[in-house]
Amino acid sequence: MDLFASATAWQPIPLPDGDLALLSQLPLPIDNATVLARLVEETAWRADTITLWGKQFLQPRLTCWQGEADYRYSGLTMKAQAWSPLVATLRDAVETASGYRFNSVLLNYYRNERDSMGMHSDDEVELGPAPTIASLSFGASRNFILRHKQSRQTVKLALPSGSLLIMRGPTQSHWLHGINKSTRVLGPRVNLTFRYIR
Repeated sequence: MDLFASATAWQPIPLPDGDLALLSQLPLPIDNATVLARLVEETAWRADTITLWGKQFLQPRLTCWQGEADYRYSGLTMKAQAWSPLVATLRDAVETASGYRFNSVLLNYYRNERDSMGMHSDDEVELGPAPTIASLSFGASRNFILRHKQSRQTVKLALPSGSLLIMRGPTQSHWLHGINKSTRVLGPRVNLTFRYIR
């Protein structure tokens, strides 16, 4: 697929050992602020504990897993909830814009600047060796941090409200990504990472 090269709205992100592109605004039938408000209100958010290096930690954000398959990461099993009407609408828009099909989504609710996501790769076996991950953001812009696993090169991308980031090919094999806490006061943000569970 040569979607990113042919579609002028997509901005390729130069990245050694990676394949990323950013769409600054996903075409939607609803405005971004309404989507954010509805996601916060309508989603069955959970506060989960994960296991890292043999220790348990409360995740510094709220989460929800929707779709057609359960998912397991960091010692946590996420039982799939049914697609909500709003998230199904967002999934359809993401699939139309990207040309990829997704059967599951992880929703992350960053309530303020103190919430974060540790550095990780989406490289679980059930995603396959070269997964395509679609990351859709609403609300406060946060810096998306990428760090190469070998060279330690670091890249920061601002992900504004309504933006869609596609990561595909070898990206998860070579790069970690995450969201840092901030010293600036920030409003809420909801991020949806669509994926295909095999």
